[in-house]
Amino acid sequence: MSMSRIERLVVIGGDAAGMSAASQARRMRGPDELEIVAFERGHFSSYSACGIPYWVGGDVPERNRLIARSPAEHRERAIDLRMRTEVTEIDVAGGRVRSLDLETGAEEWTSYDKLVIATGARPIRPDLPGVDAPGVHGVQTLDDGQALLDTLATTEGRRAVVVGAGYIGVEMAESLINRGYEVTVVNRGKEPMSTLDPDMGRLVHTAMENLGITMVNDAEITKLLTGDAGRVRAVATEDAEYPADVVVLGIGVRPETTLARAAGLPLGDHGGLLTDLAMRVRGHENIWAGGDCVEVLDLISGRERHIALGTHANKHGQVIGSNVGGGYATFPGVVGTAVSKVCDLEIARTGLREKDAHRAGLRFEAVTIESTSRAGYYPDADLMTVKMLAERRTGRLLGVQIVGGEGAAKRVDIAAVALTAGMTVEQMTSLDLGYAPPFSPVWDPILVAARKAVTAVRKNAA
Repeated sequence: MSMSRIERLVVIGGDAAGMSAASQARRMRGPDELEIVAFERGHFSSYSACGIPYWVGGDVPERNRLIARSPAEHRERAIDLRMRTEVTEIDVAGGRVRSLDLETGAEEWTSYDKLVIATGARPIRPDLPGVDAPGVHGVQTLDDGQALLDTLATTEGRRAVVVGAGYIGVEMAESLINRGYEVTVVNRGKEPMSTLDPDMGRLVHTAMENLGITMVNDAEITKLLTGDAGRVRAVATEDAEYPADVVVLGIGVRPETTLARAAGLPLGDHGGLLTDLAMRVRGHENIWAGGDCVEVLDLISGRERHIALGTHANKHGQVIGSNVGGGYATFPGVVGTAVSKVCDLEIARTGLREKDAHRAGLRFEAVTIESTSRAGYYPDADLMTVKMLAERRTGRLLGVQIVGGEGAAKRVDIAAVALTAGMTVEQMTSLDLGYAPPFSPVWDPILVAARKAVTAVRKNAA
């Protein structure tokens, strides 16, 4: 390739990973060296999907607060961002992509020297009767959020059913309660929040019921029933029917890798693209991928996982943009940290659950403690429960789950750092954490759990 020819970077996907990559590449190489063309099929770019439940619930007053950078702002930085344009095919051998303008129906091919795939994830929609009826919503994009709000604004009834009790399901249940809906959550797991062990999920279950949410666990939906004009009117399980004026699907997401699969790119067990540490698609020198469409390495279990989180997507974009722009960066992997809340109850986890540790062939001790967020005598000290897993022989920290009041969730970051550093629970007991009565007891709850884990590991060392 002649050095005088301007290289072209094509980006598929205009949200966190894609536009972070484009922006970082642009910082490193000017328009006279690198042309950047980005395609986004939706109406919005660079927005916070994680904020959608809070917008729907009214905590965030308007949609534009969730948009970090508009298409016009990207274009001002010499990024040719084409909105409402869907890439329909990747021609790897020919080094080009085919796109469809969703407004005009026009199709064209665009060649690339370097390609970034940031196609995100799609909500799981079970193949059930009535799942596509009006009034049934997934919540993944700003377009989805707007469609749900439009339905809420025009629906007379006040009964909502949320299917699934993961992060999105729990957050959407809270949003709908805040909007004055009667909310039923239908969950196929034994307890909500399957990212926690069931004993910790039980605490979330109790808190949700205390908010007036009806929890239906161990229940699989079989169909969605429709009424007038084909609108959804109820969700059915094998045993019961739950009336619904609106249904929100919170079953989770899958990597959106339809294009990648058709192009013959390598996918993992979870359907996500497989990349190397530089976020380059394995076996393809000039193709990178990041965000919700890829699988990432779990540093604790050593296995690939699919985790759809904006934190990872933005980091992936930075890494990709640096590499595309001629620099060097890597994304080593994750420990699986996530936080959420349902009203005043904070929920956090990092590392492995019991079943993850079993699956990875690890022998471990699990301990649970109850403590408070502040010194017990200080006003508004909230209870919290901390569960900690440590490897039996070595005492290495394997995972932490925290459920409690204000101040509980972000304590998980201590554990995330300890996991990343490969610390033992014994080493953790000596951590010099910040202390004053308004912030924690003398022994922080994380340290109390670590001390208990040390005792368990020593007891079973033999």
